Amino acid sequence: MTHPFLDLPPLSAERFAAIEDGVARLLDTRQDVLITQGEALLPLEGAIRAAAGPGTVALNVITGPYGQTFGNWLRDAGATVHDLPVPFHTAATAEQIREAFAEHPEIDFVSLVHAEAATGNTNPVAEIGEAVRAQGALFYLDAVASVGAEPVLPDAWGVDLCVIGAQKAMGGPAGVSAISVSERAWTRMAANPNAPRRSYLSLLDWKERWIDAGRTALPHAPAQLEMLALEACLERIESAGLQTVMARHRRAALATRAGAVALGGGLEPYVYEERDAAPVATTLRVPSGVAASDLVARALATDPTLPLAAGGGALAKEMIRVNHYGPDATPGAVQNSLAALGAALAEQGLPVDPAAARRAAELAWG
Repeated sequence: MTHPFLDLPPLSAERFAAIEDGVARLLDTRQDVLITQGEALLPLEGAIRAAAGPGTVALNVITGPYGQTFGNWLRDAGATVHDLPVPFHTAATAEQIREAFAEHPEIDFVSLVHAEAATGNTNPVAEIGEAVRAQGALFYLDAVASVGAEPVLPDAWGVDLCVIGAQKAMGGPAGVSAISVSERAWTRMAANPNAPRRSYLSLLDWKERWIDAGRTALPHAPAQLEMLALEACLERIESAGLQTVMARHRRAALATRAGAVALGGGLEPYVYEERDAAPVATTLRVPSGVAASDLVARALATDPTLPLAAGGGALAKEMIRVNHYGPDATPGAVQNSLAALGAALAEQGLPVDPAAARRAAELAWG
């Protein structure tokens, strides 16, 4: 029995390298790019454990759950960590970063999430990057959710370790990810005796066996289907144009926000200011007395394919996420999500105006 996903010829080193080059073009970077064979948590953890250790003093910016995870990894690696918690309904600022540096001038590592799909905020990385460069600290960025939805520019922003994944705005696979690495980040890793070696987490192993060897022989068999899907994803973005793809996500965010406000029923944008709201997902606060998880369940009962989810953990009571990314960054996905939420709110006896929501979303989409 034949199948298009089976009996494929082995992925050559040349093709693997070409896909890495596609990622580099997407990020407009001249840094080394590694495609890692696993979900983005692999390079996210690998980079922290390679670049941080005893003697590292880290500023860990927390604007959502991933920032909390990074702090745990940094402490596990032996770093001294100064957490900068930022309310999830807003974004970090460069001034907050500078204030942290003034209070702790020994900081030499900064970890930040660009866009938090879980909380719906996005951080001004360009401005923060200027502050980090002035400090001379190593800059680590999680751009998994933001890439494809808004600019991600490691070179221009001074990012030393930039991790991306394809499963959100890029509309690609979840089982493969990538990281761009600056020369000074490689130097920091090489000087760290605790950096993972002979390990699936080891970025240095990949550098020595793949990049330094001229990218002519793969260290091990790649995830064939995921690599081909990533290649197709990159080709689709290049064909459509990155600016077009990002604009589509921004319009989806604006339309969802405007439609939710016009819908009524007590729904409010969770992220207060539009400038702080991520284009990859819109989070909404539910009215008092209504559980977000119940509202989402009612909405999904009408159409389980809608890009709706309740917030994670404690946020499941108060937050709804409209995940308008990738193939769901469309007017139809936005309008259908708003209609389903309106119907679920109406079932709760709350006054809603679906027609106003539809008109507002259409106007905001432009």
